Amino acid sequence: MKSVLEICAGDIGSVVAAQRGGAQRVELCSALALGGLTPSQGFINAAVGVGGLRVHVLVRHREGDFVYSAAELSAMLKDIEMVAHAGADGVVIGALCADGTVDVDACRQMVLMAKSHGLSVTFHRAFDRVCRPMEALEQVIALGCDYLLTSGCAESAIKGVEMLKRLQKAACGRIEIIAAAGINSDNVAEVMRRSGCRQVHASARHNVPSSMQYERSEVRMGASDAERERLTTDIEEVIKIVSQI
Repeated sequence: MKSVLEICAGDIGSVVAAQRGGAQRVELCSALALGGLTPSQGFINAAVGVGGLRVHVLVRHREGDFVYSAAELSAMLKDIEMVAHAGADGVVIGALCADGTVDVDACRQMVLMAKSHGLSVTFHRAFDRVCRPMEALEQVIALGCDYLLTSGCAESAIKGVEMLKRLQKAACGRIEIIAAAGINSDNVAEVMRRSGCRQVHASARHNVPSSMQYERSEVRMGASDAERERLTTDIEEVIKIVSQI
């Protein structure tokens, strides 16, 4: 099977870098510092317009845990419809119960909504918070998800490589396991070799300083000093990862 690189893209420049660097797919997110939230329709439209990539969109209503109320689930179902109308290829979803199991009912509603619009479905790294990974894998497969994004329930893919190997073997082609977290050009070949995963997910980001010349240092927009620099996908790192896989 052909190897696939998915780039986690938080801005349109990252989408362009992914496409020019040779990635096959992007996962669109906003607020990557919060673990990723649903991006705007304008961003989705722009990403689709880049062309040459499959565009999958994170559907996550808020920061924090993955235990959702009925109102939050309703909002995410509406977001899935928005993603479909914006022309994307897939959605990235996930929900858990408070006891660390997959919220099968909430996820089923999201999968059915996505499939009704012809979208593929990835179960995201909420999976890495489950209490029984092998049981959760079977539930995710039974839900009809096409992909599972996971670090192997560890801090990074390299640390979770043995669990990734177990998941890949147990999946037996019924779902595509995407190795994620801490993937870069230095370790991607090892992660793929040891886990058996043929698809990987990386942000490939680097710091870009602000172009602002005037600065009002006493004013901050939020808790961080993000106005001075930001992270965006580095085309050179994308090229390096592609060369390794």
